[in-house]
Amino acid sequence: MSNIKAIQLGLSQLNKVILGKENEIKLALTCLLAKGHLLIEDLPGMGKTTLAHALAGTLGLSYQRIQFTSDLLPGDLLGLNIFNREDGKFHFHPGPIFSNLVLADEINRASPKTQSALLEAMEERQVTQEGETRALPEPFFVIATQNPSDQSGTHALPESQLDRFMMRISLGYPSEDAEKQLLKGIDRRALANQLQAVLNENTLSKIQALVSKVQCSDSIVNYVYRLATLSR
Repeated sequence: MSNIKAIQLGLSQLNKVILGKENEIKLALTCLLAKGHLLIEDLPGMGKTTLAHALAGTLGLSYQRIQFTSDLLPGDLLGLNIFNREDGKFHFHPGPIFSNLVLADEINRASPKTQSALLEAMEERQVTQEGETRALPEPFFVIATQNPSDQSGTHALPESQLDRFMMRISLGYPSEDAEKQLLKGIDRRALANQLQAVLNENTLSKIQALVSKVQCSDSIVNYVYRLATLSR
């Protein structure tokens, strides 16, 4: 199967799980293929977690969901050195960040200190604990969800954290037809568990390498530059 056909098949699978959100699914997949990280801001129950789960299943990636809470510590994300009495040495036990696709669920409910534990991982694709740096698996994606800032118990993401995300999207409520199908259909997460992987880690890494070689004309570069300049 060619890479294009595999991606098209993946989009078809995802659209069967997340109904009526074709454009948002394309944006999410585009972000991941471009080696970016994705921030999804929306109300609870809009399908944010299901989308992340479905992407991992479709792309054949290892997946970890981390529920961010006010008492979550950096070590809960990155891992800890634990003393082993048998050999008298400390051994590193990796945290859930050591996965291909990490869902940081409700990231703005954690303290700023815990949020900052993701900065190195998202930028350098590595983590440093106890003075030792360890590489994260490739490919590595972070999909973070956040509740609206006016809800209680949330902490606004600092600019340095927002800068780590390539895209910030919102799913929103489904259309009338899609919502009726949801009311009549089976559980979306059950469908996500049944997805067949259309890619694997090696193939996905090769596609990412191709994406980085895409050339832009000077007119597009100038247009993007003017947008960036005017919006600063």
